[in-house]
Amino acid sequence: MNGRGSVSAWCIDHPVATLLLTFALVLLGVIAFPRLPIAPLPEAEFPTIQVTAQLPGASPETMASSVATPLEVQFSAIPGMTQMTSSSALGSTNLTLQFTLNKSIDTAAQEVQAAINTAAGRLPADLPSLPTWRKVNPADSPVLILSVSSSLIPGTELSDVTETILARQLSQIEGVGQVFITGQQRPAIRVQAAPEKLAALGLTLADIRLAVQQTSLNLAKGALYGKDSISTLSSNDQLFKPQDYAQLIVSYKNGAPVQLKDVARVVAGSENAYVKAWSGDQQGVNIAIFRQPGANIVDTVDRIQRELPRLQEMLPASVDVSVLNDRTRTIRASLHEVEMTLMIAVLLVVAVMALFLRQLSATLIVSAVLGVSLIASFAMMYLFGFSLNNLTLVAIVVAVGFVVDDAIVVVENIHRHLEAGQGMREAAIKGSGEIGFTVVSISFSLVAAFIPLLFMGGVVGRLFKEFALTATATILISVVVSLTLAPTLAALFMRAPTHHPHQKPGFGERLLASYERGLRKALAHQRLMLGVFGLTLALAVVGYILIPKGFFPVQDTAFALGTTEAAADISYPDMVEKHLELAKIVGADPAVLAFSHSVGVSGSNQTIANGRFWISLKPRSERDVSVSEFIDRLRPKLAKVPGIVLYLRAGQDINLSSGPSRSQYQYVLKSNDGELLNTWTQRLTEKLRSNPAFRDMSNDLQLGGSVTHIDIDRSAAARFGLTTADVDQALYDAFGQRQISEYQTEVNQYKVILELDAQQRGKAESLAYFYLRSPLTSEMVPLSALAKVSAPRMGPLSISHDGMFPAANLSFNLAPGVALGDAVRMLDQAKNEIGMPASIIGSFQGAAQAFQSSLANQPWLILAALVAVYIILGVLYESFVHPLTIISTLPSAGIGALLLLWMMGQDFSIMALIGVVLLIGIVKKNGILLVDFALQAQREQGLTSHEAIYEACITRFRPIIMTTLAALLGALPLMLGFGVGAELRQPLGIAVVGGLLVSQMLTLFTTPVIYLQLERLFHRRHPAPAAPAPALHK
Repeated sequence: MNGRGSVSAWCIDHPVATLLLTFALVLLGVIAFPRLPIAPLPEAEFPTIQVTAQLPGASPETMASSVATPLEVQFSAIPGMTQMTSSSALGSTNLTLQFTLNKSIDTAAQEVQAAINTAAGRLPADLPSLPTWRKVNPADSPVLILSVSSSLIPGTELSDVTETILARQLSQIEGVGQVFITGQQRPAIRVQAAPEKLAALGLTLADIRLAVQQTSLNLAKGALYGKDSISTLSSNDQLFKPQDYAQLIVSYKNGAPVQLKDVARVVAGSENAYVKAWSGDQQGVNIAIFRQPGANIVDTVDRIQRELPRLQEMLPASVDVSVLNDRTRTIRASLHEVEMTLMIAVLLVVAVMALFLRQLSATLIVSAVLGVSLIASFAMMYLFGFSLNNLTLVAIVVAVGFVVDDAIVVVENIHRHLEAGQGMREAAIKGSGEIGFTVVSISFSLVAAFIPLLFMGGVVGRLFKEFALTATATILISVVVSLTLAPTLAALFMRAPTHHPHQKPGFGERLLASYERGLRKALAHQRLMLGVFGLTLALAVVGYILIPKGFFPVQDTAFALGTTEAAADISYPDMVEKHLELAKIVGADPAVLAFSHSVGVSGSNQTIANGRFWISLKPRSERDVSVSEFIDRLRPKLAKVPGIVLYLRAGQDINLSSGPSRSQYQYVLKSNDGELLNTWTQRLTEKLRSNPAFRDMSNDLQLGGSVTHIDIDRSAAARFGLTTADVDQALYDAFGQRQISEYQTEVNQYKVILELDAQQRGKAESLAYFYLRSPLTSEMVPLSALAKVSAPRMGPLSISHDGMFPAANLSFNLAPGVALGDAVRMLDQAKNEIGMPASIIGSFQGAAQAFQSSLANQPWLILAALVAVYIILGVLYESFVHPLTIISTLPSAGIGALLLLWMMGQDFSIMALIGVVLLIGIVKKNGILLVDFALQAQREQGLTSHEAIYEACITRFRPIIMTTLAALLGALPLMLGFGVGAELRQPLGIAVVGGLLVSQMLTLFTTPVIYLQLERLFHRRHPAPAAPAPALHK
C-alpha cells in the first residue's frame, strides 16, 4: 500500500488546486459566521396554546363548571394533544394545551379556534367575549423585560401610555414577536352606585346598566348620498368622561329626571381595581418582550435598545423606561466564555503537538487542519439553519480534540516515514496512504456514536440535534482536510528531523520506554489484565446504577423569579402592605441590580392572594454569590415577614414548565373525587415538607378562601314574580365589577364598570340595603325577603383541572447536593408511607417529567451508540470479532467519567450523559489504531498475532498519546468551569476528562491482551491462514 492513486496523492500532485479549494472552504466559513443567529440554546419549539376566558365576578366554581368544562370537552377531541390543564379563579379561566412536537402550531391554533366556536353555545350568555387564545413556547423566555415607572402620574395613565405608545411601537421592531404587559391598570370609568339612594327612588342597578348601555354607543349611521357629494353621518352618541356619564338620565320620578349622579358616583379608575405593580419602590408596569421564532436574540435586543431613546421622548416627561432584565447580557457573556474556552482548547492542543512532534512545520500543519476544519464548520451550521449557542459552540470545543486526531495520525505517520529516510513527497504519499483507512475508521465510528442523539425524543432531543450535527459536520470536514491539506502541506514543508548524536531523549521517547516495559509485563500476565478489564466493566455498571441522576444543572442567568402566597382570605390592602415589606428585603440585598413586583389579578396571576417578583442580579463578577446562593441567603430573611411566603427560583434558559410555577419542579395529583384529592394533597405536602431534601414545598389548592353563601327561597321569589336569574343578575351588577359598556378613542377601547360604592361592596351587611323590583307590583323587594345570607365559609380561591379531572399541583425546589433522581425516588416513597389511595394518580410535569423520560431512555441511548459503533466497525473491518476488541476500551472510560463526576459532587445529568456518548466515540480510537496496524502487520509482514499487536502498541503509542491528550485538553477548559454558563458545560467536560484519564491508563495494557484472546478464540473455532483485509483496502 504505497498510497498512489489515492485522494491524498492527487492533492499532493496538485498543490495549487488543493490550497485554493481549502481557501474557498475557509472563505465560506468566514462569510457564514457573522450571519449565524445567536441564541442561548438551539430552537426547541414546544407547541403550546393558552386559552383565556373572562367573566368578571364569577366564582371559581362557576368558571370551572360553566366555562372550563365545556371548553375542555371540545378541546379533548383535538388530535395530537398531549396535555390539557386549566386553572379557574374569580372571574377568569386559563387553559393550557400542549401538543406533540411534530404538530404544527398553526394547525393546532385553527383547531382550537374551531373548538371555541363549537363550545360557544354552551358558555354563559353574559360572557363579555368569546375565549381568546395565543401561541406560546414554554421553552422560550422574554429576551428583554422593561420596567415603566413614574412617581407623578396615576397608574392608569401610566398603563395607558405603556400600552398605546410603548408596547405598540416595540411590537413593530424587526425580530420582536409577542409583547406582554404585566401589572397593568387599564383606564376605565367606574359607576359606583349607592344602594340606599336607589331603593329610595324605586330604582335598581339594572336601571343604571340599561341607561348606560342605551345612551353611550358607537354604531354605524350611514351616509348622505347627494347628487354632488357624499357626507358621512356622525353624532355625539359616545360619552368619554366621568362628568358626561354623571349627567345621564336614569329615570323620571314624579316628573323630575333622576340623573346618574343622583344615585351613584362616576369616577375615572382602572378596569381592575385590585391590581398594582412597582418598579423598585415606584409604581410601574413591566413589558415582557419575546422574539419571533428564529430571530437573532442579540440583534433583536440591540434594535430595541437603539429605539428606546426615541420611544422615551414620546412618553410624558415623568415616565421612566428602564431595563429590568436583558437576557442577552448573560447570553453574550456565556458565548464569550465559550469562545475563550475554544481558544484555550486550541492553544493547549497545539502545545501538545509541539511537545511531541518537536518540529515547527508538523505543528503548523496540524494547526492549519484544525483551523480550517473549525472555520468551515460555521458554513455547515449556516447551511443547516443552526444558531451560535452554548450547545453548538460546546460541540465545536469538544470537536477540537476530535479534529486534531485525524491530522495527528496523518502527520505523525508521515513524520515516521521521514525519520526512516524517505523523501518529503514519498513520505507524504506513503504515510497518508497507509493511514487513510485508519482515519476513516476513527471518524466514521466517532460519527456513529452521535447517531442515537439525532433520534432522541422530546424537547431534549431537539436541543441536542444541533449539538450532534455540528460535531458530526466538523469531524467529517476534518477527515477531508486531514487527507487532502495535511499531506499536501507535508510534501511542501515537512522535512526529516535532525538528530544530534548527544541529544537527550525527548519526553515522548522517555514515555515510550516506560510504556514498553509495562507492556511486556501486561502481555506476560494476560489473566490479570482480563481480570482488570472484567472489574472495570462491573464497576462501570454498578457506578451507573448508584450515581445520583439529574436533569440539567441549575444555570446562573443572573435572574430570579418569585411567586408570593398569602392567606387565601387576605384583603387587597393587606396584600399590598406585605408585598412592600418583602420588596424592602429584596431591594436591600447587595446582589440585586433591579427588581419589580406586582399583586392582584394580572397576566398569569389569577388571585389577590398571589403576587409576582422579577429580580435581576448584578453580573457574576460583581456579586459574591450565585443565583442559587442568593435565593438561599434571602430565604430566612423573607420568612420573617408574617402571613406571606415568597417562593423564589432561578431563571433558566431551559424552561419546560407549561405555566407559572412557584418553584423549579412540579408534581401533579389528580382524581375524580375532589374532596379526597384535597385531603391527600395536604397530607403529601406536609410529609414532603418534613424531608430536608425538599425546599419551598407548596401546593396550589388555596382552600381557605372566604365564601358568603346566599340561599335563595325560590317560592318566595316566585310570589313577587322574580326568578333565580333575576337575583343572580342583581348580585352580579352589585359585586361583579360588571362591564356594562365601552367607549372607543382613536387609539384604544375602554370599559365602563358598574359596582356598589366603596363603603358597601366589601361588607356582607350591605346586602341589607339590597333591593329588587317586582315585575308584578313594581314594588321594591328587599333581598332579605327572598334569601338568607349565611356566615362566610371556606372555599377554594382557584380550581385546577388536568385532563378534565380535578387536579392539585405541588411545586418544590431541591436542597443543595440533592439530585432530581433521588427526589423522584423520595417522593414515590413518601406516597407509599402515607398510604395514598390508588384512585389518586400522580405524575411529574415540566422539567421533572422530561427528566423521567430521559432517565428511562439513557441505557438505550448508550446501548444504541455502542451498537452503531459496532456496526460501522464491523462493516469497515469485515469482521465480527475485531470491533469487540475496539469496543473493549469503553468500560474503563465509563468508570473514569462516573468516578470524576462523583469526586466533583456532580450528578449524572443530561450533559454528563452526552459526555459519555462522546467518550464512546473518542476512546475506541486507541483500539482502532492498534487493531488496524496489527492486522496490517499480520497480513503484509507475516507476523504472529502476539508480534503484531506488540509492534502496533510500540509504533502507535505516540499518536495514541497525542490524540488522547488533544481530546483531554480540548475538554479540560470545559471541566474547569469558569465564566458565565459554566455550570451547564462543566458536567460534559468532567465526564470526558475523567473517562480519558482512566481509559488511557488501562486500555494501553488491556486492549492488546483482549486482542490476543479474541484472536486465539476466533482461530481456534475458525482456522485461517491470515487475518482478513479491512473492507476499505480491498
